[in-house]
Amino acid sequence: MEYLLSILAGVIQGVAEFLPISSSGHLVLFHDIFGFNLPDDLLFDVILHWGTLLALVWFFYRDIWQISRGFLASLTNWNLANDFNQRLAWLLVIGTIPAVIIGYFFEKFIVANFRSAISVAVMLIIGAILFWIFEKYSRQQRDIGSINKWDSLIIGGAQALALIPGVSRSGVTIIAGLGRNIKREDAAKFSFLLSIPVVFGAGLKEIFSLGPVSGADFFSLFLGFLFSALTGYWAIKFLLKYLSNHSLNIFAWYRLIIGCLILIWFFFR
Repeated sequence: MEYLLSILAGVIQGVAEFLPISSSGHLVLFHDIFGFNLPDDLLFDVILHWGTLLALVWFFYRDIWQISRGFLASLTNWNLANDFNQRLAWLLVIGTIPAVIIGYFFEKFIVANFRSAISVAVMLIIGAILFWIFEKYSRQQRDIGSINKWDSLIIGGAQALALIPGVSRSGVTIIAGLGRNIKREDAAKFSFLLSIPVVFGAGLKEIFSLGPVSGADFFSLFLGFLFSALTGYWAIKFLLKYLSNHSLNIFAWYRLIIGCLILIWFFFR
């Protein structure tokens, strides 16, 4: 049973990390419903996040290579006005700054106050409402090549809100992109690229905070990692293709329904 739940947790992490429905929120609910606990839950959460990081690197490895080359080139030949990859590299650096600052100062407060099922439900419902509002009023006239430093700062600041379970990193950053009139699929791609350094940095921070590992079931950890990576890769591919021709409304309805069901369960259990 433990191995099956490890697989299920990996699937939830992989799918919900990239679809705009909140992986942290769904994992909070998963632990509450199934009472699933390993000898070291923090280690398991770290492993799941490294699985989704692998999915990001696996899917965007060509972009990462080009952006990395652009960044290194910019250090010796400043040509941001004409080179897309140089500009994108520095925009990702700029966009990472708000998440690092907010995460450093407020992560403990958020963990202590926003990890309940009712908090997740409220965030899911608020996100659904915002999806509908921004889909209705965003002009979506701009592509990823038009993103500037102010767009990057705004989207990066929105990404920091994903520390709150139920918000969704991809959801809140796509909303921020729509608010800047960026096409939803381009906002999603920029969101995913922007999440790579943040997820990597958070993963390193969590590893250093673990201390000695004892009593871990490494096969359970491997299953969680594997299914997180596989389903994460699928979720990225699916969402980018889906958003090129469809709105966020289906995810808004999903968030609204799940959020309301959680509230009903909370108040009438």
